[in-house]
Amino acid sequence: MDKNLRPRRSALYLPASNAKAIAKARTLPCDMVILDLEDAVAPDMKDEARDAAIAAVHEGGFGDREVAIRANGLDTPWGAADLAAIAGSHADAVLVPKVDGPDDIVAYQDALGSAPPAMQLWAMIETCASVANLPAIAAMAGSTRLSLWIMGTNDLAKEMRAQLTPCRTPFLPFLSMAVAAARSQGIAILDGVCNEFRDLDVFEAEARQGLMFGFEGKTLIHPAQIEPCNTVFSPSEAELAWAHAVIAAFELPENAGKGVIKVEGKMTELLHLEQAQRLVAVAAGIGATG
Repeated sequence: MDKNLRPRRSALYLPASNAKAIAKARTLPCDMVILDLEDAVAPDMKDEARDAAIAAVHEGGFGDREVAIRANGLDTPWGAADLAAIAGSHADAVLVPKVDGPDDIVAYQDALGSAPPAMQLWAMIETCASVANLPAIAAMAGSTRLSLWIMGTNDLAKEMRAQLTPCRTPFLPFLSMAVAAARSQGIAILDGVCNEFRDLDVFEAEARQGLMFGFEGKTLIHPAQIEPCNTVFSPSEAELAWAHAVIAAFELPENAGKGVIKVEGKMTELLHLEQAQRLVAVAAGIGATG
């Protein structure tokens, strides 16, 4: 499946050191699994977690889910070993933390020199420096493996000394800036985690906020968040009906070559046709993957 069209509604973080959680993830309806070697793993467990992540990827069983491994940064004692191990694995992607600027992308690209061409480089946008360098980081997609960003709102809040409330007011400008920068270079982008996994109404509200901003999906910290996340980021019946109507209308012989037509009384342009075609393609991918 084209990675730009495949569903990426829900990306579940799992500590790579937790074998039971990884086994369960193979049965969960998330679109993506991120085996974490960084924040979720204590320093004395880093080597063990790395081995477990590589073994889990080699074992497979994740079906159509994309599987990424989040490495420790190259500025840590474990980063170089993480990248070397991941490069030799069958992971779909490596997720790297705390990218500040384009030089960091170059360093990770070099560290993945022996990796298969299909292995993607995903980057966390979670530092004040990264927010200041969004266009420059995005531009690296043209010459590297960089293909996806994930917002790291917890780390960004810590660095900014800002309050991370349900409305996320301090971060709204950065969310929109990141989406715009990513879209300018064809980079996919996922919203950050919601720390509330008991009150799913709070989670759903934050997910809908992310959808409004244009994110493909959201990163998750608990399996309970998967179902509401998939619901929010899946096209509704009404949206799909409209998309099919737009596509059908532009296919009519009398509309051949037209840039603007009326569909159900609404002015509809070719840009709406492109949006409709993408929506239908993503919906088809969701159906294929469950």
